[in-house]
Amino acid sequence: MKQFSSSLLAALLLGAGSSAALAQGTVNVGAVLSLTGASATIGEDVRRGIMLGVDQVNAKGGVLGKKFNVLVEDSGGNATTALNAARKLVGVDKVPVVMGEYSSSITLPVGQYLVKEGVTHLNINSSSIKLKDLGPTSFGLLGLENYANSFSASDTYALGYRKVAVIAPNNAYGQGVLQGYKEAFEKLGGKVVTEVLYAAGQSTYRRELEQMSRSSPDAFVYTAYGQEAAVINREAHDLGLRKTPWYAILLSMCVSDTPPEIANGQLGMELGSVQGPAGKAYAEAFAAKYKEGFKTAYTGYGYDAVLMTAAAMEKAKSVDAAAIQAALKEIGQSYAGVTGVISFDANRQRLNPPYDRLKYENGKIAQR
Repeated sequence: MKQFSSSLLAALLLGAGSSAALAQGTVNVGAVLSLTGASATIGEDVRRGIMLGVDQVNAKGGVLGKKFNVLVEDSGGNATTALNAARKLVGVDKVPVVMGEYSSSITLPVGQYLVKEGVTHLNINSSSIKLKDLGPTSFGLLGLENYANSFSASDTYALGYRKVAVIAPNNAYGQGVLQGYKEAFEKLGGKVVTEVLYAAGQSTYRRELEQMSRSSPDAFVYTAYGQEAAVINREAHDLGLRKTPWYAILLSMCVSDTPPEIANGQLGMELGSVQGPAGKAYAEAFAAKYKEGFKTAYTGYGYDAVLMTAAAMEKAKSVDAAAIQAALKEIGQSYAGVTGVISFDANRQRLNPPYDRLKYENGKIAQR
């Protein structure tokens, strides 16, 4: 025990979870990701970013002199499965921090449970505005939909679209996007002529697409999870609707499972991907480790969450959840991540998040 300072030892005695984590010689935290289901491609991309962050932390000596590890659980894209995974991480593995999930409709109940347990929750991929009300132990590393809706409305208006048809998933995320985008777009002078909320997991979306086409919009605006977006894109192509422009809110999510020949030509916006020299170094390290580049903009947020967690533990000199939360508030005044500078507002949500104007051409997402 000589390697522990008295303050560290005292901190370790504050919680059974903390003691368990260090007693095993490894500092464990948790993550709940969609590794199977409609958003599996995105979940695996984020998992890779997280594990690259773990490599980085351990290459610099780990955390508090211990090996650092992230226990990753698969949500299957299902809220009940995700909640059970979070309960296992907290009740069995005794982790002080849990990252995830991806879909806002899943992140909300998971976050509510973690806050109730006093465990630190890091939202690394969801954007519903409702997340800001989760409670004092939840932190958001990406911009919520109020920022994204204003950005996408301004971008589509600047592209010259004045009448648009919008489709989004019928859940907390999709409802927020449709309502927020419509308000922002119509404030600029545009008109949402058709609005559709689709049910998840359908084998076909032809009925919804035909409903949208009847309003003869200037453009179709959509947001959908990977495999559901693939069905929507294929059927829009088959119905001849791609003669009209398609604009994707969160483009990398929308085309992650769509064949390139069908996705080609789409415009869209996205969470800001990696930024500056640190982002470039991250992209190079990702490609070196996995022999290919990342497929979505979400991966860097998982990496930043790992590095911020390790930094908070070092600053707190503790793996106690409350001590980590206090340290995150200090670090989150201006943290230089690979996704840019992360600064939290009073609700612990990211201020001034970055977004990109993108296009899909020649099988790749590129800047416009």
